[in-house]
Amino acid sequence: MTNPFQGRTLPLSGPATDILPITPSDTADLTAVAIALYVEIGGDLVINTVAGQTRTIAVDDFSILPVGTTRVLSTGTTATGIHGMVLA
Repeated sequence: MTNPFQGRTLPLSGPATDILPITPSDTADLTAVAIALYVEIGGDLVINTVAGQTRTIAVDDFSILPVGTTRVLSTGTTATGIHGMVLA
């Protein structure tokens, strides 16, 4: 199978090249900056953005949040099944 992404510069507008499960943490950044988040079970999501802000967002089940994220905090996060879309 040919890879249509090979040899191309990855645009921030997507698509992501991988999706990684996220375990919320108050102390550890994500292993790669996520260009978007996917949430399986909705609730509150507390994140640190690439702009350096901490935000709390209420999300529904199966939500996609297209915001650059460096950390998903455990304190205040009630959403589960969180995945980060990354440019790996």
